[in-house]
Amino acid sequence: MVARAYTVAFEGVEARPVEVQCAITPGLPAFSIVGLPDKAVSEARDRVRTALTSLAIALPSKRITVNLSPADMPKEGSHFDLPIALGLLAALDIIPADAIAQTVSLGELSLDGGLIPVLGALPAAMAAANENRALVCPSASSSEAAWVDACNVIGAQDLLQIVKHFSGQAVLAPATAGEVIEDQSGKDLRDIKGQERAKRALEIAAAGRHHMLMVGTPGSGKSMLAARLPSILPPLTPMEALETSVIQSVAGLLSEGGISRTRPFREPHHTASMAAIIGGGRGAKPGEVSLAHNGVLFMDELPEFPRQVLETLRQPIESGQVMVSRANAHVTYPCRFLLMAAANPCKCGFLSDPARACARVPQCGSDYMARISGPLLDRFDLRIDVPPVTFHDLELPPSGDSSATVAQRVAQAREIQTDRYSDHVHMRTNADAEGETLEKLVPLNSECRNLMAKAAETLGLTARGYHRVLRVARTIADLHASDSVQRPHLAEAISFRLQGPSSP
Repeated sequence: MVARAYTVAFEGVEARPVEVQCAITPGLPAFSIVGLPDKAVSEARDRVRTALTSLAIALPSKRITVNLSPADMPKEGSHFDLPIALGLLAALDIIPADAIAQTVSLGELSLDGGLIPVLGALPAAMAAANENRALVCPSASSSEAAWVDACNVIGAQDLLQIVKHFSGQAVLAPATAGEVIEDQSGKDLRDIKGQERAKRALEIAAAGRHHMLMVGTPGSGKSMLAARLPSILPPLTPMEALETSVIQSVAGLLSEGGISRTRPFREPHHTASMAAIIGGGRGAKPGEVSLAHNGVLFMDELPEFPRQVLETLRQPIESGQVMVSRANAHVTYPCRFLLMAAANPCKCGFLSDPARACARVPQCGSDYMARISGPLLDRFDLRIDVPPVTFHDLELPPSGDSSATVAQRVAQAREIQTDRYSDHVHMRTNADAEGETLEKLVPLNSECRNLMAKAAETLGLTARGYHRVLRVARTIADLHASDSVQRPHLAEAISFRLQGPSSP
């Protein structure tokens, strides 16, 4: 007799169905696991044997074979412990085989039969729902899996509870979803004195998901501005929250099963490796660009990042996804993020201050900003200078609108875009508009065409730069609730492409 249990194998954020076939046949005593298992899966036989012994269940002195099908798919992780144990219990007629066949299970077993939480419970629940099966997992992982309404999730503390559940002795109640974690940072745009133009650019970037580069002397407030961007972004939609949480689940970043509606804000250090930014390493894990999906990727001291790392950002920015290719894995992750970058104008940081600038001015500024390639620079919709704040500015009372007021305007602009792109699968904001869709959204009258022609000639705009100006202009019009793009909207969008004395 061959008993069958079901689990999943992870390929990026996708959970692939795996059938665990358990057979107990006459022969010399042996316990083998086949089907391309990694070291953690191969070691499951010792954990499973000892866990069953703790329940006073002894494996027979026969040949035990566990096949993980499909056999040509690599199996990685300790979450195969529980399905292997359940398959063996079904093969021994301790629990009903038909009940096991209607569930997907995952979990690591401790030697005393306890269940240890594992990564990926949320995508596993989605895979179980697609197959019309229930999910059995450790209690610590069940609260995140329970967010999938279409799947009945059962959480257990140990293997004994699962045995009693399937044998009808003590049926476990379905798990409940973890509480939503709200952002309590309390950072507000009114905390920043001055920098009104930078605040305006921040609002435009948030409204249309436009990439933004800030260049300014040290201490001018670039990092403070970036840290307050999440406070004006609209909350994640239910679909976006699920997409983001699936990536966080695979990366092990979900806290106590809670799913947050706050958009991610990732700020890697400039010493981060390519695998940390793009993804990779053991198991081709998601990188910072994917962990920032539907949120913000803030790269402070942009020119200090390795050139090779910066160049790898070009393709993810355009396509919204990244393929991590390794010798044993080819995984695609989503990465629709808003890139917020900050940089000093030169190595010493005081290019515009003759009293503190180094002796290599202005060549040091050109050399320093040349670390950012032209193709990458062309992908920034908004480029602004952030001048230093004077002592007198710091003595002034708070100016400008609060984050709550700006967030309301941003939310209204996002609602306009949601309605506009409701029929487009791959478009959600103005930053995604392209081709014929963009041309229909931004029809230019003769006055605007003349302005764009002069700007293209003066600034040397590429085709990409031209389209990005149109997208920003469309967002500015949305912030003013204008049906069409007028000359003032276009002029403001062009002003954010101008290259100041300290800009690249």
